[in-house]
Amino acid sequence: MKELSEIKFILAKVTGTSDLEIKDRFSLEALDKAAQHFQQMCIDREEYIDDWKIDGIIKGGHRSGAFIRNEFGFSNCFKRGSRYYYNKTDLVALAKELKARKVDLRRYMELRDDEEKFKKLLDAALSNTQGKRGKKFDLPFDVRDIVTSSPKAPSADVVRAEISNLKEEYFKFNMAEYVDIHKGNHAMVKYEYYFEKYIKPDIKKRCKRWCDNFNYANNALKLITNKVEKFIPIKDDDMIQL
Repeated sequence: MKELSEIKFILAKVTGTSDLEIKDRFSLEALDKAAQHFQQMCIDREEYIDDWKIDGIIKGGHRSGAFIRNEFGFSNCFKRGSRYYYNKTDLVALAKELKARKVDLRRYMELRDDEEKFKKLLDAALSNTQGKRGKKFDLPFDVRDIVTSSPKAPSADVVRAEISNLKEEYFKFNMAEYVDIHKGNHAMVKYEYYFEKYIKPDIKKRCKRWCDNFNYANNALKLITNKVEKFIPIKDDDMIQL
């Protein structure tokens, strides 16, 4: 009965009441108020939850709301004030789909951040656009006809040989304990705040260097061959411990 009363109340907001003039009963203002009342009803009944409660359904941290909107096109949501509210039923469905695909949302968010950071580093190195701030440019009149061409690309076999050596190093030092390989071609060091201080510095350094070299070589191979090669590690019981 309470739900029926709420619906009747919202309809009254849309159609207006007898004490309003006909032109005001279906006004945009009345429709807007009805929409606001409907949203509040959904919030009160927890059919829609805000960003801070998403983590109770999908573990991803405080940025998970914006991430699923931008990355997955999650559209069953609305903004009220400064907060977004998300349909709880659709969040549960998304959580099930991620679980079925074995996707840890928090780790996927870290992966996308790491990929973007790596791309920015490459773009900065390639464009070499580091300059003074403020002044647009000061180009002397006689600076002209200074050109170059792209350097000769290394042989794909040379890059593959480096990747092969990196694979051997991965298995030799049992890096599966410290490194994740995502999509077969992007490496990231595993991270857990409460364990970080107990990992030996030389292990951290080796794993970080290995990830950088692996990502660098895979990106180079992609530029040379226009293809992506994948490395899917297979657990080996004969690996030595770091």
